[in-house]
Amino acid sequence: MTLPAPLTGVVPPVCTPLTPDREVDVPSLLRLVDHLVAGGVHGLFVLGTTSEAAYLTDRQRRLVVESVTAHVGGHLPVLAGAIDMSTPRVLDHVRQVTAAGADAVVVISPFYSRTHPAEIARHYRLVAAASPVPVLAYDLPVAVHTKLAAELVLELAADGVLAGLKDSSGDLAGFRAVVTGARDHPGITGFSALTGSELIVDAALAVGADGAVPGLANVDPHGYVRLDALCRSGDRERARAEQERLCALFGMVSVGDPARMGAGSSAIGAFKAALHLRGVIDCPATAEPQVPLSPDEVRRVAKFLTGAGLL
Repeated sequence: MTLPAPLTGVVPPVCTPLTPDREVDVPSLLRLVDHLVAGGVHGLFVLGTTSEAAYLTDRQRRLVVESVTAHVGGHLPVLAGAIDMSTPRVLDHVRQVTAAGADAVVVISPFYSRTHPAEIARHYRLVAAASPVPVLAYDLPVAVHTKLAAELVLELAADGVLAGLKDSSGDLAGFRAVVTGARDHPGITGFSALTGSELIVDAALAVGADGAVPGLANVDPHGYVRLDALCRSGDRERARAEQERLCALFGMVSVGDPARMGAGSSAIGAFKAALHLRGVIDCPATAEPQVPLSPDEVRRVAKFLTGAGLL
């Protein structure tokens, strides 16, 4: 389908359920998609950070996109991450995911080697020139060690290179500069400004965001769709209460013992444990080399679900 311009609402970064031997569990993936669709989401983002795209093989990445796009049948836009270290490798992923049916690609800055803003701009221009679908930038400095400057994003948007931004930088002021700059620029139309935060969706929408891409929406899509609707209706008090409920639920990402696992293992492990506990996916396995949650940590996830009224 044609990507809405701008894309609005809740667009979860879809977890990738795995079997115990770390293959893509397609039946669980499709049940997860049905769970998200039933929650009222407005689009799906596969092969992002929450999808564990960095840990999947190229074959697994393509299987995810093919499975999801075939299952939704054009009823929802499907965005796919094209995440890799260099422009040629990203272009390979763009070809693969668009051939598999993705409606847009979400592209991160080059990483591993240090890059100059001019090289980042060249990267996006080359990708957009070769992509048959719209390109959204993915601002994730914790992973690529480079912050996308608002000025660069707006320049690329004005030139028709970027159709939007998924901002996972945590910099609300910088995100606001993109939102207001895109709104006020006469050469920018239909630009999608999406926050990747679970915790400040209400604030991001208040400053003009078009939507949100929260990983926790895998667990509670109804909550984020409800939050989006409350914000858009101007019901600030109920929106605040819903955001605070979701903030409390997000505490599950810290159940993992930092002495034996990283924050990513803890967060993605918690999301998958929650989905398993809710009966959505068959197995909570995370991709190697991430460390799995212990039984006690899973019990703590269950307490968060109970506290949020989800279990």
